[in-house]
Parts: sequence; C-alpha cells; structure tokens
Amino acid sequence: MGRYVIRRLLQMIPVFIGTTFLIFYMVYALGDPVNAMFAGKAVDPAVAAQIRHQLWLDRPLGVQYLHYMGNIFQGNFGTAYNGEPVTTLMGTAFPNTLKLTTVAFTIECVLGILLGVFSGLKRGRLVDTLVLVLTLLVISIPVFVIGLVAQYFVAVKWGLVNPSVAYGSPWQDLILPGAVLASVSLAYVARLTRTSVAENVRADYVRTAVAKGLPRRRVVTNHLLRNSLIPVVTFLGTDLGALMGGALVTERIFNIQGVGYYLYQGILQQNSPTVVGFVTILVIVYLVANLLVDLLYAVLDPRIRYA
Repeated sequence: MGRYVIRRLLQMIPVFIGTTFLIFYMVYALGDPVNAMFAGKAVDPAVAAQIRHQLWLDRPLGVQYLHYMGNIFQGNFGTAYNGEPVTTLMGTAFPNTLKLTTVAFTIECVLGILLGVFSGLKRGRLVDTLVLVLTLLVISIPVFVIGLVAQYFVAVKWGLVNPSVAYGSPWQDLILPGAVLASVSLAYVARLTRTSVAENVRADYVRTAVAKGLPRRRVVTNHLLRNSLIPVVTFLGTDLGALMGGALVTERIFNIQGVGYYLYQGILQQNSPTVVGFVTILVIVYLVANLLVDLLYAVLDPRIRYA
C-alpha cells in the first residue's frame, strides 16, 4: 500500500504541472491582462510597460509559469487586479464552498445510495419505477430552474429558510442550496447504485450468503452493497471536485460568495491571477479525490491489492 501511494503521488506531479500549465497558458495567452485592469480604457504606454514588467508579463510565457509556480510553493498565488492578495480571496471563498459542498455531498451520498438500493432490490416494482421517473425528471431540468423554483417556494413563499445565504450563516441555511447543488448528482448516484445493485443481487456470492442463513440486512450491507458501491465511489470521487468548482449557478442564485462566485467575477473581469489561483486549488482537489477513491477500492473489495 505504501509503495502504491508513493507511486501515485509521483504520478500526480506531471499531471499537476501539465494541467496548471495549460490553464496558465489559456488564461494569459488569450487576452491582455493590462487592458483588463483598466477596463479597456486608454492607458499610457509607459505605465502599461511598467505594469507588465512588474507582473512579469513582458517575459516569455514559460518563464512566467516558472515564476508563478515558484511563488505557489511559497504560498503566494499572486495579487488580484484590485490589489487584494488571491490568498485572501481564497480565505473568504473556500470556507463557504467547503460548507456548501459538505452539505451537498452528504445529501448526494445518503439519499442517492438509499434510493438506489431500494430501487435495485425492488427492480420492476412501483418503487423502482418511481425512482427512475423522478431521477430522470431531475436530470432533465436545468440546475438554475431547480434552484429558482426551490428558492421561490421554500424560501420566499413558504418562508422556511432564508432566500440568500450571508457570510458566516449557520449550516441549516445551506440545506436548501446544498440540495439544489446535489440534485443532479443525486439522481446519477441513485441510478448508478440501482443498476449495480440489480446486477449483483443475483450473483453467486449473494445467493451463497442467503443459503447460509445470514440475515437479509447483513447480506445487503456486507456483501451486496460493498461490491455494488465501487462504480458509485468512482463517480463520487470525481463529482467532489465538480461540486466545488461547479457551484457557480447555485452560489449565484443564493448569493453565496464562494469559489464559483469569485471564478465568475474573475472570468468576467479577466482577472487572470484570481482565475489561475482558484483553478490551481481545484486541480489539487481533483487529484487528491481520485487518490482517495483508488484507496477506497481496497476497503470495499478485499480482493483488490495494491503492490
């Protein structure tokens, strides 16, 4: 196991370098950051040249990237065009997004897996049909429609929660936006779990466990569910990073100033340091999540061994 982890960590290094370089290249090569700083207004050429020199924009792109990576290892992700350090923006955005992602991920895992297990065990019955119809309906509706409808009825019309989430709000205020963020992923988890459970419920090891007289709950949890969760865990691992980076619509609807909010503002204002800095952290989240998923395979299936 130790050798496998070390090998995976070493494999993550070129992936991280290649991904961050592509992001850096696309952001800095496609546009002029200096013009974006002045919102397209005319600027004195001498002032523009001085700013480019201070920001290393007058160097080759490869040299700029090496300078950026050197600063990252010192904990410096650059400075936004409003003069605020990117790390300060991260300190404001990531706690909000982490809280929202935690709520959404919990809802997605618990409800998605429970619905999938019940549907898979009752394949072809009314419960199975209802789950398939409801999940297909959720997948078919855009997230912003689900968010606006949920906000109107639950928050505005019925007054059960606040329609917007202020900075530092309690966890209960994040239940509604968390449910909206998790809605589509929950539907995919339920359908994926349902398919996997329906396939494995007739497997030989399940029939053997039943023939031994094991309680049904033990057969489902210890035998059927553990083997059925491998594809679900794979999806959940990749979806964890997607929840953090893809919460743009949900954060805009509920006025949550998280990662999606600052990424949207950075792209809109062509604020290159903010965009590159935030996406760099998201790349790390994706890499770590995939590593944890691979390690969970051995927990779910003891037959899997890492050399």
